[in-house]
Amino acid sequence: MADTPSPVELLQALIRFDTSNPPGNERACLEHVAGLLSEAGVEHRFVASAPERPNLVARVPGRGDAPPLLLYGHVDVVPADPAEWAHPPFGGEVIDGEVWGRGALDMKGGVAIMLAALLAAARWETPPAGDLVLMLTSDEEAGSLPGMKFLVEEHPELFAGIRFGISEFGGFTQWHGSHRFTPIQVAEKQRCLIRATIRGKGGHAASVVRGTASGKAGRLLQTLATRRLPVHVTPVARQMIEAMAGALPLHERAGLRALLVPALTDRLLDLIGEGGAPLDPLLHNTATPTVLAGGQVTNVIPTEITIDLDGRVLPGSSPRALVAELEALAPGLAEYEIVREEPPAAGQPDLALFPLLEQVSREKDPGATPIPMLLSGYTDARYVSQLGIQTYGYLPMKLPRHITTKLVHAADERVTVDALEFGVDCLGEVLRRYERPTGS
Repeated sequence: MADTPSPVELLQALIRFDTSNPPGNERACLEHVAGLLSEAGVEHRFVASAPERPNLVARVPGRGDAPPLLLYGHVDVVPADPAEWAHPPFGGEVIDGEVWGRGALDMKGGVAIMLAALLAAARWETPPAGDLVLMLTSDEEAGSLPGMKFLVEEHPELFAGIRFGISEFGGFTQWHGSHRFTPIQVAEKQRCLIRATIRGKGGHAASVVRGTASGKAGRLLQTLATRRLPVHVTPVARQMIEAMAGALPLHERAGLRALLVPALTDRLLDLIGEGGAPLDPLLHNTATPTVLAGGQVTNVIPTEITIDLDGRVLPGSSPRALVAELEALAPGLAEYEIVREEPPAAGQPDLALFPLLEQVSREKDPGATPIPMLLSGYTDARYVSQLGIQTYGYLPMKLPRHITTKLVHAADERVTVDALEFGVDCLGEVLRRYERPTGS
């Protein structure tokens, strides 16, 4: 049996497959991983709705003392313009102790960590308590239709007995002044597409017409840009902010906890400024204008304009509730239609596995505080959760200050060699200690 590649070698190889989505072309990348699994004697197979966009499912048998544990991630990445990068985005070069390339953080780095930990577990003399199930999917960056959505809806038997999953988006170091946090994602917002239709008076562009659709659209856009929707303090946001506050000095602690008082939330966010920006969408539903359309010719005032709004809804809320908030924020300016919505997030996460992840994180990085995290975006967890499986975003990467999640989907994405090795160490320890959860 060949030696197991290091997480750095695994990531370099993954990056060198250009899986930019669109079009994805994930097959060659996944075939490479399948080859590594074959060399290690790990059972695996492809499950696909489209030949060039398969999903890879592997299983390391456990002792049967605990339910199977799911490890999952995607191998597609967003496109990268080489002209914007200091080093080739698909070169996988190691420069000054950092692996450069598209996907280093999102999420081929995480896939490398999971794969290294799984391959190591396959060699253990004593098998893990439960089966380890690895799923590597296609198309997460563009909707997951041939990926996790297909697996959940067409092959739910693959998830039989699973209660917990480990995947993105968490474990990255988050700096707050001199203090380090390790956010562990336990919940995420739900995405929906809302179309605002604005109607008004038309006429010749040379005339002066009041009450036009474009004028109303301008007022709506200005309102959305300058005013927040109502405050919602969800249980998971409260847990997250309380955990952060408990690790900070007294003067910062009081200010952070005051964010949880709805009457004070918005005023405090304004006072905190840029430092409070990451918390803002965790305390509000949001609707961001992304696509505007209207008018046919330049000398006619249009009578109808549409604005597509990217909506993000907190756990426990709904797209319909978001529409009601928009109608109250800017009454009479537009009619709203829910065009599309992703599966809803669970209102209250199952935190039974959190203590283990927290304990391992504290032991491996005593200077950082693990906290439960609500993600303002969304991941494939939205599909996995439909089967009653709780996902934890936990692919630990102990990062220096200059490498942050701002590099995700951006130029010069990279990760340190040390962060990858740290992640394998943490995840491997979790796999060793995993046991039957209380109450199962």
